[in-house]
Amino acid sequence: MSEKPNAIIRTLEHDNQNLAVINDALQSGRINDDAAEYLRLVYSNGMDWFREVFHFLGKCLGAPKAAVVPYDKEHNTGINIKMQIADINPLETYLVQHRLDADPMRNQFFTSHEKYQIDLSVSSIVTVIVGAQKNVHRAIDKITGKYYNEYLDTVLIATRDVMSQYMDSQSLLGLETKIRERFAAKYITDAAATVLDLIGDVDKNIAVKLVRRLDKIRKPYTRLCDVWRIKCLFDLIPQVRTFIERMQELMPERILEIRDKFYDIKNPRNYRDAKIIINIGKDGAVVPMEIICQVRKFFEAEIQTHGDYESIRCGDDGCDIKERDASNHMETGVQQYNLMIVECLNDLFDRVGWNILYSRDHDVSMFEGFPKDLKIYYPQYVIDSIRRKLILAVENEIFHMSHVPAKLSKEQENKIFLYMARFILISAMPYLGNDWHVPSDDIAGKLFNFVMKEIQRYYKK
Repeated sequence: MSEKPNAIIRTLEHDNQNLAVINDALQSGRINDDAAEYLRLVYSNGMDWFREVFHFLGKCLGAPKAAVVPYDKEHNTGINIKMQIADINPLETYLVQHRLDADPMRNQFFTSHEKYQIDLSVSSIVTVIVGAQKNVHRAIDKITGKYYNEYLDTVLIATRDVMSQYMDSQSLLGLETKIRERFAAKYITDAAATVLDLIGDVDKNIAVKLVRRLDKIRKPYTRLCDVWRIKCLFDLIPQVRTFIERMQELMPERILEIRDKFYDIKNPRNYRDAKIIINIGKDGAVVPMEIICQVRKFFEAEIQTHGDYESIRCGDDGCDIKERDASNHMETGVQQYNLMIVECLNDLFDRVGWNILYSRDHDVSMFEGFPKDLKIYYPQYVIDSIRRKLILAVENEIFHMSHVPAKLSKEQENKIFLYMARFILISAMPYLGNDWHVPSDDIAGKLFNFVMKEIQRYYKK
């Protein structure tokens, strides 16, 4: 038998196994009909959905720049086996190399060696890890555990917000207890009908207000967005933003959610990424695919915490300590990434003088539009504050350009340092800790520490 039918047959058999698990969960009362219907949609026709995953990659990134190879998750490496299209199936994880052709960083950073050899310090290559289909048992655990609890908490908040205007505190507390007991006894996704039944007779206007609020709450099973998933690894954050903008331009109607957490220091795990959920469904069906975007330096730190994450997720003993250890380890990844940003700054400073020389008598910088401005940014008042303080520092010669082809005016120096500060704000990640700084005495390191210190002031407020 050829390889092609083997992959198809294996996937069909796995589809049937998934459907059997879903039916068992329904029969046992662990899930209801609505949840079962949703799970059947995303866990059947596995080969068709997997083709949609690769179709998305091709549409956004073009053809792979190297052969698709299996991915060894344990050792975080590709296996040197060239895959044929007929071999690829949703039961295994693959590694794919693409190029972000619209990358604003492309060919901007490089290292020169002897004999004119050039190495790219920042690559336009996007490493894509195409994840295998999420285990159906784990999916059911999520929609009946974590996601169900989140749903119940939101239902209680909404009920409290509406009914606190019409019920005394003791009656409201009793209602909340009844809601918890009803949701614990049975898997419920129709909160409006359930809560109204527990309240009993109620004014029509109050009922309408409550139903509108409860019907807006996202069902627990629709929070399951990572049955189909890929992870994209970039060198720098601005490259991620370019990728996201490309998706927004190519398929705005397919994007379900965008979340940017590169600047987030409130997550207990200190996790940093951007996440996009797109709909790969057809004929009106919503089948979400999760795209996690990370920078390589941070990913290298993250993979060393997977064991701790499993313990944290399962609620093992000592998970609080492990969560803190994981957070500290992630902070190391942030620091390593920011050190690379300082190297990029040094590269830029080395070429600033030539940029001025080339653009003499012209108002447009050679670096205009690089990196692209962001729609997701720090608040404008923070940026304005950094600009004012930086201009003052240049005026007082705390920051001063040297080794340039010609003497610069203060206006020219301001323009250079403001550009560099903008690059830092767009590219760097803030620290969880407040006392770490780049161990550097050169102009790039000093400017980087200056900008990041101001960012930490913002986060302390």
